[in-house]
Amino acid sequence: MENFTTARDLNHTLGVWTDNSLQYKVISCVLLFVICVLGFVGNVMVILVVLTTKHMRTPTNCYLVSLAVADLMVLSAAGLPTITESIFGSWVFGHYGCLCITYFQYLGINASSCSITAFTIERYIAICHPIKAQFLCTLSRAKKIILCVWAFTSLYCVMWFYLSDIQELVYNNITIITCGYRVSRKFYLPIYFFDYGVFFVVPLMLSAVLYGLIARILFINPLPSDHKDKKKNGQNNHSNTKRTSCKNSRHSSSTATSRRQVTKMLAVVVFLFATLWMPYRTLVLVNSFLDRAYLDSWFLLFCRICIYLNSAINPVIYNAMSQKFRAAFRNICGCGRKGSDKPAAYSVALTYSAAKETSMVESIDPFTTELEELTATDDLLSDQKMMFTDPCVYEKENFSDA
Repeated sequence: MENFTTARDLNHTLGVWTDNSLQYKVISCVLLFVICVLGFVGNVMVILVVLTTKHMRTPTNCYLVSLAVADLMVLSAAGLPTITESIFGSWVFGHYGCLCITYFQYLGINASSCSITAFTIERYIAICHPIKAQFLCTLSRAKKIILCVWAFTSLYCVMWFYLSDIQELVYNNITIITCGYRVSRKFYLPIYFFDYGVFFVVPLMLSAVLYGLIARILFINPLPSDHKDKKKNGQNNHSNTKRTSCKNSRHSSSTATSRRQVTKMLAVVVFLFATLWMPYRTLVLVNSFLDRAYLDSWFLLFCRICIYLNSAINPVIYNAMSQKFRAAFRNICGCGRKGSDKPAAYSVALTYSAAKETSMVESIDPFTTELEELTATDDLLSDQKMMFTDPCVYEKENFSDA
């Protein structure tokens, strides 16, 4: 992670070096190890679920896979070295380890930010511009965007090979090896502020605006109600039109619920990204203006735990807020129902069928994009089962209400 000072900045302040307490080492190592292990397991499961389950291969899920890979990179390049640093109190990976680990730290951080921005923009297009989404929100386009994101961030982070290096901090009683900046503070601060603005401030501001527009569509502008549909059907006096209206209402309701659920889940991901990164970002920002950086060990540990927790918590969010992800997790662990994939795929197929049959009737929501596959829930499945006893479909037609 970002270092606050260089050896040259500290030469005139170094005194007697004191090692961290045993309590600090035990607490930090246990917390960091647990978070890293859970993060590794969760993010690997997200990747396996999307790659091995056909109906989970959607544009939104592709961005979530990209985010999972970036989180794995952060946990590997930042979390594990922090554990060794807590134990030994010194850098143990050498010169090339310092260069590579610093590079992958920033690559994971910046790629995760870009992935979050990408699925936020896709959500906005899918919900606020549904006609354009048919051509823009496709699986092939998502893969190309992800490839561009990783190519851009990989090239951008190359500069850290030239900015980082190991340093010797000479104290009165010991010499400590650290991985830090090879340039003075006045040179790396502008680079850091640029990185801070492009990969943290701008994505969060953009997300706030776009999710505000999405919320206006989903929660302020409701879909047509069943009453209006029935009134329209009553004027037509035709049984086929009435059956189509029932399917149309069911599709509209399930699509609206699915979109709200997906949007809430992704908004929580963005919110936690902003919240959990805020302590560390704020600390580095404040230390940039201080002559003597604030480096309290316990507070720095808290900031780092927040960062690693952000990389580990996303699979938990998917499991808690998406029943389809939860079912896929159970299936890949071998504790799900046998053939649990088939009902989920069946419910999605029914949704698409309803979309096709009603695309000429309802102009507000004429289709279901692949994005809605993310949360094809058990509730939707139960709705499809209830179709066999739905009076809207099987009752005798009564035109006296017309």
